[in-house]
Amino acid sequence: MKKIFFIVFFLILTKNSFASIKENIIAKLTEIENISFEFEQNINGKIESGNCVIQYPRKINCKYNLSNKKILISNGKSLVIKTLSGSYIYPLKKTPLNAILDKDFILKKIKDLKEKDIDNKFINFSFQENENQINLFFDKFTFNLIGWQTIDIYQNISITYLSSIKRNQKLKENLFLLP
Repeated sequence: MKKIFFIVFFLILTKNSFASIKENIIAKLTEIENISFEFEQNINGKIESGNCVIQYPRKINCKYNLSNKKILISNGKSLVIKTLSGSYIYPLKKTPLNAILDKDFILKKIKDLKEKDIDNKFINFSFQENENQINLFFDKFTFNLIGWQTIDIYQNISITYLSSIKRNQKLKENLFLLP
C-alpha cells in the first residue's frame, strides 16, 4: 500500500513540475503588469538601441540612444515618435505595436497557436494581425518575452531584441503622457 501511495504521489509531483513551455509562458505573462528593458532594434538594417517601459495594456515609453533624442510613446490610443526635428503621431490601432502591447490579446493568441522551438533556446509564436506579420520570441528557460519581429504592409522588417528585463516596477504616473 505504501508503494502505491508513493508512486501516485510521485506521478502527481512530476506531472505538475513538467508543465508545458507554453503553459509556463502564459503563466509568466499573466503575472506581468509592466516590464522595463534595454532594447536593440533593427529596422531594414538600421540598428538603434535604448530603453523602454511597457505597461499593459497598450502603453509604451522608449528613449533611444541617438543624438536626435528620439522617443516613442503610446498612451494606449495614439503613438508619438518625437525627435529634435519634429513629432509624428499615429493611431496605435494601425501599427503592429497595437497587438504587441495588448497582453490579453497576446495570451489569447498564444493559447491558440502552436509554438516553434528555435535552436533549443527560444520559443516563437507567429501570427498575422491587421496586415502585419508578427513574431513573438520567448526565452525557453526563463519564459520571458525577449523580442519581436514585425513585417508591416510596406514589407518593412523590424526586429526588436530585449535585455535586462525587469518586471512589475513602480512607474511614474506621467510616463505615458504624449508630448
